[in-house]
Amino acid sequence: MPYDKFNVLKSRVVPLPTENVDTDQIIPARFLKATERKGFGDNLFRDWRYDSEGNPKPDFVLNDPTYEGKILLAGKNFGSGSSREHAVWAIYDYGFRCVVSSFFADIFKNNCLNIGVLPVTVSPEFAEEMFAEVEKDPHTEVEVDIDKQTITVLSTGKSESFDINAYKKENLKNGFDDIDYLLNLREDIQTFAAKNA
Repeated sequence: MPYDKFNVLKSRVVPLPTENVDTDQIIPARFLKATERKGFGDNLFRDWRYDSEGNPKPDFVLNDPTYEGKILLAGKNFGSGSSREHAVWAIYDYGFRCVVSSFFADIFKNNCLNIGVLPVTVSPEFAEEMFAEVEKDPHTEVEVDIDKQTITVLSTGKSESFDINAYKKENLKNGFDDIDYLLNLREDIQTFAAKNA
């Protein structure tokens, strides 16, 4: 399934400073039965967003109209726990295209790169500055440039570089997962096979 192409993202930020958020908190296990990648956004942070009767909890950030945007600013060690891809499906399906944290669990980070969500690792200091700016002004915008591999808080001009695998970078820019990448090379592969038959 092709994903949104990622080049330059300029967006407001949704802050979630909680540390050590695991994949079961991102998408509880009872919602993993579906095999299609649709509908998971409804249950993103389900147990934090809703009470036992299904009513939105007003004190949770996704239920607070003050904050919106395509960038989730997360606390340290985001995405730990099980390797479920569904956690990233839920993040993508909800509408986030980038998650920023000072540390990601490796498997979660790789799942992001495969599913069209850019995980941006920043220094703890830069993360704290971002949280402070968004708290001060919820309309603060951040620009993420995948070509330059930079993240910039537009209100202050403060910027930091981030690393990304070159292959995954190209896939994100084209909206590809690994299968889409191979399908895109189908003609080249067929030509090579014909020449070497």
